[in-house]
Amino acid sequence: MLADHLAQYTRALCYDDLPAPVVHEVKRRLLDSLGCAFGAWNAPPCSIARKLAQSANIPTGATLWGTAHKTLPELATFANGAMVRYLDFNDTYLAKEPAHPSDNIPAVIAAGETVHASGTRVIQSIALAYEIQCRLCDAAALRPKGWDHVTYGPISSALGAAKVMKLTEAQVRQAINLAAVANIALRQTRVGDLSMWKACAFSNAARNGLFAAQLARLGMTGPSPIFEGEKGFMKVVSGSFELPRLGGRPALDGASTPFKILDTYIKHFPVEYHAQTAVEAALALRAKLIEQEGPETIHTLSDVEIGSYAVAIEIIGRDPEKWRPATRETADHSFPYCVAAALMDGRLALPSFNDKRLADPALRKLMRHIRVIPLPDFDGVYPGTMPTRITATTAKGVTYSAHVDLPLGHPARPLSDRQIEEKFRRLASRRLGGTRLNRLIEFVWNLEQVKDIGTLMPLLKVTA
Repeated sequence: MLADHLAQYTRALCYDDLPAPVVHEVKRRLLDSLGCAFGAWNAPPCSIARKLAQSANIPTGATLWGTAHKTLPELATFANGAMVRYLDFNDTYLAKEPAHPSDNIPAVIAAGETVHASGTRVIQSIALAYEIQCRLCDAAALRPKGWDHVTYGPISSALGAAKVMKLTEAQVRQAINLAAVANIALRQTRVGDLSMWKACAFSNAARNGLFAAQLARLGMTGPSPIFEGEKGFMKVVSGSFELPRLGGRPALDGASTPFKILDTYIKHFPVEYHAQTAVEAALALRAKLIEQEGPETIHTLSDVEIGSYAVAIEIIGRDPEKWRPATRETADHSFPYCVAAALMDGRLALPSFNDKRLADPALRKLMRHIRVIPLPDFDGVYPGTMPTRITATTAKGVTYSAHVDLPLGHPARPLSDRQIEEKFRRLASRRLGGTRLNRLIEFVWNLEQVKDIGTLMPLLKVTA
């Protein structure tokens, strides 16, 4: 049974099983996630989640990042996770089902804080959560059946939390049963005009995954077989699947399987991942247009064609709302908005999505000239590549184009450690002083030496 297999793997995985590049990648993802969180500090859904979490005062609980307040670990997971996710700037994995695996990190940190887990235990638990979620995404697509990708989240977060809390194999098995049975999420979260819930959907899933692990730790049991049963996960939600080989497990030839965290992507722009190559292509196209015809030509384009592939168009280039986004959540999931903003501004950053920019008449005018089409030569290339070709026609009838296959931050075009530090500083500098930023960066790069993850929390307290 799959739950037995996952429970055995969770218990068996050790820090020594993780190659040095995996350990280092966990640190990079933690630093990146913390930057995303502090960049979203004042966002409405994050403020709501934090206010709710502050209604419970639990001295032995988990810390709300940026504060000294301790609350129920599951509420801390929800609030901290909403911050990591809100900007749509945290990492991504694309397979049969997409994912943002760093969404698991707040659950692992919250659970780890309550049990005074070491840095090494946190590292292996984060690597485990990435492994489980990404392998599930490799195994079966949920989106075509109307379920959201966060449906896999309670399982991966439950296992990450179970690992950091040192649950027994029997307890881990029950955590899986409890996490999988009650947390099936609707894809409506990502259709049409997007709401605040987009930022909270996985943090809620992670909250429930941690809650399942806590219940299992105290002896609660859940229905089984949860995956293969008559009314189980495979029959009702995903369809039948086999889980690919898990990281670190040797194959018959003795070779070990690489860990999935190495195949995930860090974002260079704060937009839905399928728009990353579109933004790069738009910036390259803008440079050509300005060089050949001057900056004013951007405002007089008669036609802009975004050529992409089916999955990208389904997610960010199909709904009418993508041409008239009323919220940040919709705008950063909009091919026409992201491309128009990049063409006009020569950059795409957090201010690109504020209320004033969303309502800019010039930007809206340019968006009306944008078309999104599938290109036959892009059929079947995803997820190996994620190409976008943008073609623009000027008022003079001259055509220019730019094409990008893989975005910066993809494993084939990785961001350097220094670039990740720069992203972290850019996002967190308004909330944390310069000295604190330096200490926090040093803390994360030396995470394996930390004896209690709780010592991270004072470094996260905002200064304003």
